Amino acid sequence: MKTIALDIGGTSIKAGEVTDGALLSSAEYDTDAKQGGEYVIRRAMDIISQYSEFNAIGISTAGQVDSIQGCIRFANENIPEYTGMQVKRILEERFQVPVAVENDVNAAAIGEAQYGAGKDLNDFLCVTYGTGIGGAIVINKQIYSGSTFSAAEFGHLITHAQGRVCNCGLRGCYERYASTGALVRATMELNPALSNGRKIFEHINEPQVRAVIDGWIQEIMFGLTSLIHIFNPSCVILGGGIMNESYIIQNLQGSFYSNIMPSYANVVLKQAQLGNHAGLLGAAYLASQCKAVE
Repeated sequence: MKTIALDIGGTSIKAGEVTDGALLSSAEYDTDAKQGGEYVIRRAMDIISQYSEFNAIGISTAGQVDSIQGCIRFANENIPEYTGMQVKRILEERFQVPVAVENDVNAAAIGEAQYGAGKDLNDFLCVTYGTGIGGAIVINKQIYSGSTFSAAEFGHLITHAQGRVCNCGLRGCYERYASTGALVRATMELNPALSNGRKIFEHINEPQVRAVIDGWIQEIMFGLTSLIHIFNPSCVILGGGIMNESYIIQNLQGSFYSNIMPSYANVVLKQAQLGNHAGLLGAAYLASQCKAVE
C-alpha cells in the first residue's frame, strides 16, 4: 500500500512516500505559515499532487486535532486562521483517497510505537523537547486523546507555582523551564552566539555552559517525575533533536531514580529512534488503517 505522508509544522512541511512501513523518499518545503491556514492547505495539496498512484494520505500537523473528524480544533498564531480547518474533508474531496489527520506529537508517538523505540511496548509516554514541550499517551498501541482530543499537553504541567509567564497564559509551565527553547534562552544570556542546541553542546566543556545545561536537565527531571507518578508507565520515550545529545540521557538516568518512589522504579527512559521521520511514518500508518472514501 502506497501512502503519501505530510508533517506540517510552522516552519516546514516534510513529505514522504511510505510503502509497508518503509519511507521510500522524503522532501522538505517551507511552510510560509504566516500566510494562513488556507494557504498552508493549498501548499499541502500542491505537494501531494507531485505524487502519483497512491492509496491514502496521512497528515501529521501542528495544533490540537480532532482525529475522528480530521479537523484542527485549535492552533496558535504560528499558523494563523488554521483553527477549524477541515483538513480531512478538503483532502478527501480533492484526491478521493482515505485521509488520516493527527497531531504531530501523537503521530510521532504512533511512528515510534509501530516502527521505533516503542515497537515492543503496548503502553508508554512520549515527551518531545523543542521550542516547547509536546506529549503523547500510548495505550495498547493507540493514542489516548482525552474527552476533547487535547490530552497530554505535558508542556503545560505546572512545575513552578506562580513562575514564568507562558504563551498559553498560565504561569510556571514545564516548557518555560525544560524545553530546548528554555535552554537556548538561558545560554544566550551567557553568550548570544549559543542560539541552538548544537552550538550549546559544542561548548559543554565551558564550566558556565555546563552548569546551565545541568540545571536544565534537572528541570526535565522535575516534569518527568510528576508524569511518572501520575501514569506509572513502564517506559517514557524522549524525543526532539536535542535528545540526540547522549549527555542528557546519561545524566537523567544517573539521577532520575533517586527522585521517584521505589514502587515506580521499573520505568525505563528511552531515546526516540525515528528522528524527524517519526511523524511521517506515524501518519502513514494511521492512513493505512482508514476506510475507503465513500
